Amino acid sequence: MNEITLDEKLVLLDIEGKDKLEIISQMANNMENLGYVKPSYEGAVIAREKVFATGLPTASYGVAIPHTDIEHVNTPAICVARLENPVDFVIMGEESESVPVKIVFMLAMKEQHAQLEILQKLMQILQEDGALAKIVEADSPESIKDFMCTKLGL
Repeated sequence: MNEITLDEKLVLLDIEGKDKLEIISQMANNMENLGYVKPSYEGAVIAREKVFATGLPTASYGVAIPHTDIEHVNTPAICVARLENPVDFVIMGEESESVPVKIVFMLAMKEQHAQLEILQKLMQILQEDGALAKIVEADSPESIKDFMCTKLGL
């Protein structure tokens, strides 16, 4: 799994958007501008989010993990965004109930099994006391990148 990229340019601090679509768009555009994903990625993530919601109510902060199919990806990467103000994402497995999300992990994987592995590792992080607070309280993209790379084994 070490071939997955998570660097400072993929960590967006205190971004703002009126809704989840604006947040997804900013993150997808960042990944596209850096060459990690194809132009089709943004639309595919938005379409998938409408069918398979990715919001997760955790003990400390709402989290979302938007992603899509592997054919929209050039190079495996993870984009992390800390939102200035929470935006609502529909809760995973729900029809309409939503959670205010503060942290978004956008996945761009080239292999199905890698996506599952990363999702499992992210779930472990989400359940760890204080892990999300480290992201919310971090003062730089580097510190979030270092923390996440250590936790994910990248």
